[in-house]
Amino acid sequence: MSSANILKVGFIGLGRMGQAMAARILGGGHDLVVYNRTESKTMNLVEAGALAATSVAGACEGREIVITMVTDDASLQVVALGAGGIRESLAPGAIHLCMGTHGVGVIQKLAAAHAEAKQILVGAPVLGRPDAAASGQIGIVAGGAADAVRKCQPLFQLMGKNTFSAGSKPEGASAIKLANNFVLGCALEAMAEGFSLIRKYGVDPQVFHEVMTEGLFAAPAYKLYGKIMVDQSFEKVGFSTMLGLKDSNLIMEAANIARVPLPSLNVFRDRLLGAVAHGDGDKDWAVIAKEQARASGLE
Repeated sequence: MSSANILKVGFIGLGRMGQAMAARILGGGHDLVVYNRTESKTMNLVEAGALAATSVAGACEGREIVITMVTDDASLQVVALGAGGIRESLAPGAIHLCMGTHGVGVIQKLAAAHAEAKQILVGAPVLGRPDAAASGQIGIVAGGAADAVRKCQPLFQLMGKNTFSAGSKPEGASAIKLANNFVLGCALEAMAEGFSLIRKYGVDPQVFHEVMTEGLFAAPAYKLYGKIMVDQSFEKVGFSTMLGLKDSNLIMEAANIARVPLPSLNVFRDRLLGAVAHGDGDKDWAVIAKEQARASGLE
């Protein structure tokens, strides 16, 4: 890669998804500085050639684009708007590329704050699990000013297989990500109910899974999560129940802001709450099948 094409990137938030995404950027030859509150999470990336910052401000210094991949809205606001945060530390004209799943209200607040500082917010939440991130196979939903999104495109190409345009507003990307998780959650709930129904009649869950995935439901969501439900391999966590509950609350908030009724959301959210109440908050969110089975007298 020529020096003219190398981007100076900061990356904040190195959980499983963040580490995989940052590794893709580093592997693409870009100038990468990483920061995480738990310093040990930077070690693999530093060994591969990244520089480690000791603060959020350090991860912003001299950077054209700073990516955040943090867990929730509260963490994002601290990192972006707190003392020594991104808004205080990022140069005018630089881009805050927000790639976590966040509420539309918080993204609107951040967009306004960055605009006041003559910075740019691009919302680009991702679609996929950590294994897909490691292989550059996630989807990315990008919303923001066209020039800023275009500048981020080389990074999107390294991290994902598809980039979807959500228009000129960063919160549009959040709305799409939340709507996608809503539909996926409803698919999980429907499968959980279906598995409980056939189990009550003594049917092997594997047979039902084959009927679904070799017929009308031959999509990755049904194949992947249906298999987890068949095997009851809820300990192999790609996306936890607690994160699913967090997202369901964000979906409800977005629906309230837009005055959109989502009756199916209440069913799915209640199942997640039940799973958390039974101690399964750290399991993969497909564990709602176990929660449905409890409600059906099968557990």
